Amino acid sequence: MFQLGKTIVSEDIIEKDFVCNLSACKGVCCIDGEAGAPLEESETHKLKEIYPIVKPYLRKEGVEAIEHYGTHIKTANGELETPLIDGADCAYVIFDEKGTAMCAIEEAYNQGEVDWKKPVSCHLYPIRVQEYTEFSAVNYHKWEICDDACTLGKEFQVPIYKFVKEALIRKFGEDWYIELENVAEKLKK
Repeated sequence: MFQLGKTIVSEDIIEKDFVCNLSACKGVCCIDGEAGAPLEESETHKLKEIYPIVKPYLRKEGVEAIEHYGTHIKTANGELETPLIDGADCAYVIFDEKGTAMCAIEEAYNQGEVDWKKPVSCHLYPIRVQEYTEFSAVNYHKWEICDDACTLGKEFQVPIYKFVKEALIRKFGEDWYIELENVAEKLKK
């Protein structure tokens, strides 16, 4: 672990390789698990704002879940998340012609309909950020469903922090990312 500003960062994000391999996993991270995507408070407002634009991209089941639970939920622990369809798929999940799970928000973004790509927690994956009072913990979330992504990352020699560069800059800023690159260079030597 090392500190960058107000973050404590796991060395795993520098030492481990990762490149999503959607042809192998079919985006199962969006449909497997026990909770929706973690959300920041500001993102709940963004979801409400863009929902009318994203709605036509959604599956019927996703629309039903959002109409029932809202564009986001608050858990018993007070955490904010995307709602789920029958306790499984994220309500914002759609599928391409090959059956690969995709994000309806990101599809609307790719089509130029909205200016927000998707929740930052999804954009950062496999990095998870835990917020504490004095700092943010930046960790690698190892999940066996991503073993193919680890294999592909190793093949292409792409460390996690490079794979999620855009998302890290989005979350922490470009100066923070430049500092991270400097630490990575020092650790390699």
